[in-house]
Order: sequence, then C-alpha cells, then structure tokens
Amino acid sequence: MSIALSISTWPSRSRVLFPGVLACAVTAAAATFLSQHYGAPVMLFALLLGLAMNFLSREGPCKPGIEFSSRTLLRIGVALLGLRITVSQIADLGWQPIAIVVLTVALTIGVSMLAARLMGFQTLFGLLSGGATAICGASAAMALAAALPNHPMKERATLFTVVGVSALSTLVMIVYPMIAQAIGLDPRAAGVFLGATIHDVAQVVGAGYSMSQQTGDVATVVKLMRVAMLLPVIIFAVLMSRRQAGETPGGPRPPLLPGFAVGFALLVVVNSTGWLPGVVAKTGSDLSRWLLVASIAGIGMKTQLTELITVGLRPVVLMIGETVFLAALTLALMHWLV
Repeated sequence: MSIALSISTWPSRSRVLFPGVLACAVTAAAATFLSQHYGAPVMLFALLLGLAMNFLSREGPCKPGIEFSSRTLLRIGVALLGLRITVSQIADLGWQPIAIVVLTVALTIGVSMLAARLMGFQTLFGLLSGGATAICGASAAMALAAALPNHPMKERATLFTVVGVSALSTLVMIVYPMIAQAIGLDPRAAGVFLGATIHDVAQVVGAGYSMSQQTGDVATVVKLMRVAMLLPVIIFAVLMSRRQAGETPGGPRPPLLPGFAVGFALLVVVNSTGWLPGVVAKTGSDLSRWLLVASIAGIGMKTQLTELITVGLRPVVLMIGETVFLAALTLALMHWLV
C-alpha cells in the first residue's frame, strides 16, 4: 500500500522537482559546452556556473529540484560509474600495477587523514580530499561526500575539494607527461605512472594519448582500476561514519553499505559478464557523467561563494601535499615493483 501510494505521488512530486532539475540540467549543458571548447574540466565549469546561480536555491520553485539533483542524482551517477569497469580489465593489468594502485590509494588516504588531523581539520576531511586525489578526482569527492554523514561544513568541504582537485588535475595533465619523458619511462611505464597519479579520467586520457597510443591505453586501464577502488573506500568511509555516530549518544548510524555503492558493484559485475550490449554500457556511462555534472551544479547553487573563499590556505597546502605524495609514492613503487 505504501509503495503504491508513493508511486501515485510521483506526478505531483515531479512537478515540484522539475524547475530545479531543469536548472541543473541547463547548467550542466552549458558547462559541457564550455569544457569542450576551452579544455578545462567540466566539473569545474559546472561548479563555477552553479555558484553564480546560487540565488535559485533560496526559497522559490527551484529549491526542491536543486536539493534532489545534489543528492539523488549524485547517487545514481555514482552507481552508473560501474559501467565503466570490467573485472577482465583489472585482471589484464598484471599484479604489479594492481599492487601499485592498491598501495597508493590506501597510503595516500591514510596519510591525508593523518595530515588533516595534524593541521586541525576533521579526519573525515582528510578522507574526502585524500580519496578525491587517490581515486578519481571530483567524481570520488562527490561519491565519498554522499557516503559521509551530514555536517554543516560538508558541502563547503566538498565544493573546495572539487575545485582543488579539478585545478590540480589540469595542472598535472600538463606536467606529468614531461616528467615521464624527463626520467625516461617507456610507453607502458609512462601509462602506469599517468594512470596512477592524475586525478580525473578525462585528464588521464588526454595526457596518455598525447604521448602515444600504448601509453594512453595503459593509462586508461590503470585509471579504471583506481575507479574500482571507490567501492572499498566508500565502505571504509561508512564504517568511519558509523563509528563516529556510535560515539554520539542517540546519533543515527548510516547503513553499512549505501544503496548507490551496491548499485556500483552490481553494475561492475553485470558489465563484466559481457552480456550487456556495448551501446547500453556506453549510454549508461555517458548518463553517469551527465548526472554527476548536474549534481555538482546543484551543489554549487546551494553554496555561497563567500563560504568557499573563507577556507584559508591550509586546505590548499593539504591537497597539494596529497598530490605530490601520490606522485612520489607511485614512482617509488614502480622502481621497486615494475
């Protein structure tokens, strides 16, 4: 009865959500156009355009849809990321690149959490920024934010992380290929280095194929392995949140495995069977990108620019340090393992 009642309310619910969802969709389309023509990360454009339109999230017809986009569409987009990965892609890497990815993700997040605590931040901010740096940039930041408990500072921390990781990803896309050439990495090793260190998928692809076809292919697969690390890191984030909630009397404990994480894992399994037509997997992957862009636009609309400006210098130092640590650790592990 309750399910039927919920379904029956959807027409009226959709009318309430439509203006805000449309605003986020239009912003996402504009961000995509700007990204394609000017080469900057689409997430960064979506965030900046959203910040410029934050007046829409105040009391008015767009507010419910913006809330829906920044939360529900975000979770759906993260789940659909599973269509980018197959188990065979991961297995084809061989054990050395897999070991490098697992170690760099775990150690970067661990060091980031420790550094955040030492710098006076919450440990969960180190998990958020370290996860974005170590896994897949803005997409990981939003996925982890969705898994973390609500907090008055969470959206500001998420926005800052998205801005920082997008800017750093663009910078290292230019710098890291030059480093790979300067230290004499062969095409495969260069692909492992680029795939294991650059933050966002698009920048990995751009940097890898700018060097050679082989480097681009290897870099892309290594990067997808990092994306696959999103699931265990989300579970770790939820466990951290549950422990903190347990320390607070009467505090709500989040579910052990969020629904979007289950969806992510199931889609990886389904995509790995080979039963899914390629056009379906590609459509789902493209839809994931659109939903994530629309959701970050919604998050931008909900945030005051003055809140972002007041974060200070310490978070910038933290994210730069995480990026440098990841690159240095990857090169050291490649020297020992590859």
